[in-house]
Amino acid sequence: MKLPLVVGVDGSDASLVAVDWAVDEAALTGLPLRLVHASLSEHHETALPHGDVERPSAQETAESIVESAVARARRRNPGMEISADLVHDDAASALLSEGHNASVLVTGVRGRGELAGLLLGSVSLAVAARAYCPVIVVRGDKAGLEGAHEQIMLGVGDPETNSEAVRFAFRAAAARKCPLDAIRAWRCPAYEATDDPLSSDALSRYHRERASALLDAALHDAAADHPEVRVRHRTVEGSARKVLLRRSAAADLMVIGARRRHGHFGLQLSRVGHTLLHHADCPVAIVPQLT
Repeated sequence: MKLPLVVGVDGSDASLVAVDWAVDEAALTGLPLRLVHASLSEHHETALPHGDVERPSAQETAESIVESAVARARRRNPGMEISADLVHDDAASALLSEGHNASVLVTGVRGRGELAGLLLGSVSLAVAARAYCPVIVVRGDKAGLEGAHEQIMLGVGDPETNSEAVRFAFRAAAARKCPLDAIRAWRCPAYEATDDPLSSDALSRYHRERASALLDAALHDAAADHPEVRVRHRTVEGSARKVLLRRSAAADLMVIGARRRHGHFGLQLSRVGHTLLHHADCPVAIVPQLT
């Protein structure tokens, strides 16, 4: 039995965009879709003074959010297997708990009630930084959200955070029948800088070739498992944050790895991850590597 793709819903515009994206992703990957709304409000009716207009209870509002999300998903894909649940918990805790029985968690860029000027909501950040399954934060411009670029981007970082992200990116590209751009950023450390042009060229060549070798090694096994995926190996000089952020403008999904340490409950997200989740022009997948 396949574990579902779980999407958090709260009735916000960002949540509805995430539902649409999740429906399409579940169809591509053949996963069942599960919609989850979390609410800490108790099930009760509030007494109203005589003559006041009766307002929906918190429970009724929560149920309406779930029903509307399910209806939206069914309109987008009538034949999809969809389940839904209303969970009595805070949103981040509910989604993190759901992640133990999910193939992927999907969230909008920010939730209901959060300031419109926020680049990334607190729930999305907490889930992306702590979940033990892949998390996709649905954000970006129209082309990235609609899959118009027809390519997946993979940022290849340190070997200890790579393997799960690499496999995830290959599966995403295979599902879409599109190319995979695998990118490793490199640069010469400041302490190696030299005024000698010949020495400088040699250092640059060394770091470029080392980046290329690390990239090839990281992709080798997954490429053998997915011969149908066309892979473009790219080594780019510059900081990983800037390189990947710039490349996100030409991607339908940006995939990076993240280290998860057992027993560590704080946020576990790199500077690269923070930058992409706040500023990328396409949805971002954070794929954990357990250590």
